[in-house]
Amino acid sequence: MNFRRDILILILGSLFFIPSKAQRIPQAIEYTEIYDFLEELTTDGIISSNAAIKPYTRDHIASLLAEAQRKDTLLNQRQRDDLQFYMQDYALELNALPVYSSYGHKHVTQWITSVSNLSLADPSLHILTKDQIFKFRFRPILGMDLAYNKKGLLMHRWYGAEIQMDIAHHLSIWGSLRDNSWSGLGIDGSKVTKPQYLNNLPGVQYKEANYGGDFSDSRGGISLYTWWGSIGVQRERILWGDAQHSSNILSAHNPAVPMVTLQLTPCKWFQFDYFHAWLPSNVLDSTYYYVENYAEGETKIHYRPANKFMAANMFTFMPIKYVQFSFGNSIVYAERNVQAAYFIPIAFFKSLDHLLTKGLGSENQNSQAFATLTVRPTDHLRLYGSFFLDEFKFARLKKDNPEHNPVSYLVGFNWSGWPVKGLALRGEFMRSYIACYTHSIEVLNFTSNSYNMGHYMGDNAQSIFVQLAYRPTRSLRLTLDYTCDTKYRAYDYLRAYIAGQRNTSTPIIAQKPFSEKIWQNHEINFRAVYEVFNNCYAHIDFSYNNTRAFAPTSERIPGENRGWNADGTSMELAGDELADYYLNLYTPAFYQGKNFTFTCGLSFGF
Repeated sequence: MNFRRDILILILGSLFFIPSKAQRIPQAIEYTEIYDFLEELTTDGIISSNAAIKPYTRDHIASLLAEAQRKDTLLNQRQRDDLQFYMQDYALELNALPVYSSYGHKHVTQWITSVSNLSLADPSLHILTKDQIFKFRFRPILGMDLAYNKKGLLMHRWYGAEIQMDIAHHLSIWGSLRDNSWSGLGIDGSKVTKPQYLNNLPGVQYKEANYGGDFSDSRGGISLYTWWGSIGVQRERILWGDAQHSSNILSAHNPAVPMVTLQLTPCKWFQFDYFHAWLPSNVLDSTYYYVENYAEGETKIHYRPANKFMAANMFTFMPIKYVQFSFGNSIVYAERNVQAAYFIPIAFFKSLDHLLTKGLGSENQNSQAFATLTVRPTDHLRLYGSFFLDEFKFARLKKDNPEHNPVSYLVGFNWSGWPVKGLALRGEFMRSYIACYTHSIEVLNFTSNSYNMGHYMGDNAQSIFVQLAYRPTRSLRLTLDYTCDTKYRAYDYLRAYIAGQRNTSTPIIAQKPFSEKIWQNHEINFRAVYEVFNNCYAHIDFSYNNTRAFAPTSERIPGENRGWNADGTSMELAGDELADYYLNLYTPAFYQGKNFTFTCGLSFGF
């Protein structure tokens, strides 16, 4: 009995009495300016950060900024200005209150036990108690983007607020709400982002609206933490895999999902991440429904969505300063209830899946494996690559086997800070093979809210991205991007080529990948972003896009999408009709064809 008591005291002591970092609160990845600045410092060799796991926590960002401050002599004047600018936003994490410069208004009020800082230029409230036991931040959110091309005017508005609290250096609580709406002449009653659309816009779940689309984004969580790790419940967007444009592992393309999270950082060269998430399936369960008393003598059945869950882990090793290697695995499963086995953080989920399903002779759940490698062979150059394995058989590697493993790979580079400080050249290439991210059982697709959780282009697709970026002065970033996205023949993942007859002919994954393109988008975009003060930035964009669709000339095979009727039967369109079908399926009306688009916006918050 005494032994158990001693163990309990040891655990509680390690959790609550060892000095800890502050505010283990995630910094949303949509706030790209701080992430871009940290990327610059990492590529220049000034700091070392784990680009494979995002979002970073605010305390981790503060520690990276403090590390850069200690290496002040390696920074140029513009980087020093940026560093001081961003450190004001993370002052609470550094146990201080922000001190704004002449463009801001500082109002400091001495309370009995606390100090508050209210800025009128940066509309936020910060509270820090004298003993630093309680930290509080409140910030309103307001923003608008206007986009105009020959199709018309498109307006995106959002407003809300966020609250962040840290208690006793071991408990963080945070929450935010952003109410959004799309409207305008060019939207023609459709939506700008949909699960089928092949664009890099964040996915959303729309509410009912007779124009454009309305949606709300509520995020938040609670985290219990100490210096070596944290455990929490949160709803956030998760990005796994090193990428500048879009990751092919977890890209944060889908709406945020609720999850239980675990992160361990026991030393500088190792990090472990795990989560178990509840995914909206968007697939109705015909055996699960409510019965409503609709009218006198009449009832109405409301079918409920099927349950869908995901568990994933990632191990990150940094054996030497300039090398980072991460690997992990995940499983998407659709049982009636959560499966306790998948709450084991350090597990190979496919093995657990076999244990749970093989004895019944039932279909497995959908498991994946992935890895990412980042190296910095010299100052100013960073090379990275990610590999996503959806399904794998060694037999498919033989030359006489026509089948292809459904995998995705991504490679990229970032050349920054030489010969001109603040100038960066970045490039990225991605390819995903047929049936990657998909499953023969719809509810087990690698999706959430029907959005692909991997690369936004999905399977049998290719993406090329090149960017020239320049930061000439404090908080001003100029970028010139070129993107070429190509989608090839679209298939459903059928286990058998002929219905009811397995392996009677060429299966879907034996079709030649990247053979006939059905959709392509070329886009050139110039963007200027200036962060006037912390979390308030203005931007302008000038872009040209040419989005086209094409009809394959080859004969259709079973499972190929060449138009579907409402009852699920194939229409087998051809020629211009099929090309128009693909164009409308993959592209919002506002961006179809050739367009010169001007966009401007201003926001408080992101």
